Amino acid sequence: MQTHLLLPCRPRYRALFLCALLLPATTPYAGAQSAEPSGVTTIRTEAQLVTVDVSVHDRDGRPVHNLTRNDFLVTENNQQQTIRNFEESTFQNLASSRPKLPPMPPGTFSDYTPVAPSGPLNVLLLDSLNTSMADQSYVRYELQQYVKKAKPGTAVAIFGLSQRLYMLQGFNSDPEVLKDAVEHHLKLRASSLLDDALGSGSNPDEPSDMAAQALSNIQETSGLPIASVISNMQQFESDEKAESIQMRSQYTLDAFNALAHYLSNFPGRKNLIWFSGSFPLNILLDPTLKSGAIGLDNDKSEFQETSSLLSKAQVAVYPMDARGLSATPTFSAANRKGDPQGERTGNALMAQASEHATMSQLADDTGGKPFYDTNDLATSVQEAIDSGSNYYTLTYAPSNHRGGFRTIRVELSGKLAAAGYSLEYRHGYFVDNRTGGSSQPQGTAHMLDEDAPVSEDARYVRLAMAHGAPAPQDVLFKVRVIPASSQPEETLAANNVQPADHPLHPPFRRFVVDIVAVPGDFQLALSNDGHRTGSLEFSVLLYNNDGKLLNTTGKLVSLDLTPDRYRQFMTGVNGHFEISLPAKDNDLFLRIGVHDIPSNKMGVVEVPVSSVAKLAPASH
Repeated sequence: MQTHLLLPCRPRYRALFLCALLLPATTPYAGAQSAEPSGVTTIRTEAQLVTVDVSVHDRDGRPVHNLTRNDFLVTENNQQQTIRNFEESTFQNLASSRPKLPPMPPGTFSDYTPVAPSGPLNVLLLDSLNTSMADQSYVRYELQQYVKKAKPGTAVAIFGLSQRLYMLQGFNSDPEVLKDAVEHHLKLRASSLLDDALGSGSNPDEPSDMAAQALSNIQETSGLPIASVISNMQQFESDEKAESIQMRSQYTLDAFNALAHYLSNFPGRKNLIWFSGSFPLNILLDPTLKSGAIGLDNDKSEFQETSSLLSKAQVAVYPMDARGLSATPTFSAANRKGDPQGERTGNALMAQASEHATMSQLADDTGGKPFYDTNDLATSVQEAIDSGSNYYTLTYAPSNHRGGFRTIRVELSGKLAAAGYSLEYRHGYFVDNRTGGSSQPQGTAHMLDEDAPVSEDARYVRLAMAHGAPAPQDVLFKVRVIPASSQPEETLAANNVQPADHPLHPPFRRFVVDIVAVPGDFQLALSNDGHRTGSLEFSVLLYNNDGKLLNTTGKLVSLDLTPDRYRQFMTGVNGHFEISLPAKDNDLFLRIGVHDIPSNKMGVVEVPVSSVAKLAPASH
């Protein structure tokens, strides 16, 4: 008997809807297929449209409603633009019920995430990588106060960031679900890359300072070059600090890139509220580092690319300083120990100014607003969500299609220009006319060695396939996961590859993984001979509850499709795999991915083994 799956799909313009598409679930991948009639060539064109969300507030900070298209002036690179589409959004007309997927058979999952047809969506990001545990505890308390008073219908998702991004709670508007997530899912984590990870407030002397004090009198009697030794120690400490900041910066950028990919699949505006105790994406030189210029140009470039990704995904960032009101550095513990030249005070002030500039820059680039020097984070969260839930959407088509950075300026016209209203919107975007993605298949071998150097594309794949990470849905698919048999086995399934340092031991239990993907989500190049070429990858990874990778299987597929095979390809993309699990352990997770390699787009589903362990074995 042949099994079919009801597959959700969507058009190329990413309007979310469900359509019934019957595809065989158990047929192995056949190479290539299509529903396009013989002799017919479909040409798809996409006009470049720029969408700008604009929040307008009066002098008292209240949202201004009922403005019209003619009340706005938009310029790009100082050239006036014609507003093609105009819409006002308010919280009242945005709140709507969340759609539901049709019932699916046991063991069947999809990467499609239903959300309310109108936004906005709100993301709370608790950053433990850059925040002391004391400040994390404070943020957790403030979020507890917020969810108690959150407006009904507010769609919120919660994420955590340590050395990678975690999804703690998917989008939900049920206050009880959000309360449970804040109470039980927001775990305090100590960052190994912070000087004061606990947040004790102590500022111990550096080893070079202690050495200088201990050896201050030696040079007078021995003539040893103590000053040179101390200088070398200071340089080493500075380089080590610079490396820690660089690592935090890279991890933070990776997390924002992953969030941008994930959120780009949802229509409309998204408000990203980022709670952090430090902001390492510094666009200015860090004055506390002797080697502060290390990687500065790369940081600026990656910062720009990240803000561009967020803007394309219609994500407005609201950075919130988890440290609350900042004490004047003059009264810090460092100065009580003695800072006669005021060097530490000056450096602290400059570092704080640099961080606030970074917060403001990221907010300006994406249309959000920074919040610092406040102890009432719960009210700030509500203010950010209110601001991001009352806005006007303006769309225009620029005549300039060259690459580079474009500045956007939005103003009010006529008498409104003198009304003293404030506007929040993204102030520019970056156009990259290069073709994206990697041309060569990467494979999942890099998943087995976390220390192996990888390309930018492979790094995104590694992040997307990590246990607990947000699951991108650029490639829509459904997957059926069921036991292959009820009997344990002594050997691994064929084509399973394990990490060499911790192989699994029998007995095993084998599971069948059948994948069906929407063919229109793959990028194929049309050559002069009429063939279509591309490449894709199926991946099935097994993790334990601590995120340790235990076993893998998958397949790289290079496509070279004749017109006949292309028609077959477009009827559905199928993959059949088998993976072995420890027979007596159900506290495991299967992370299943479909990767279009030329565009570097992915779809990912994570399946708890406990949800499929008791299903009836696959029929043969």
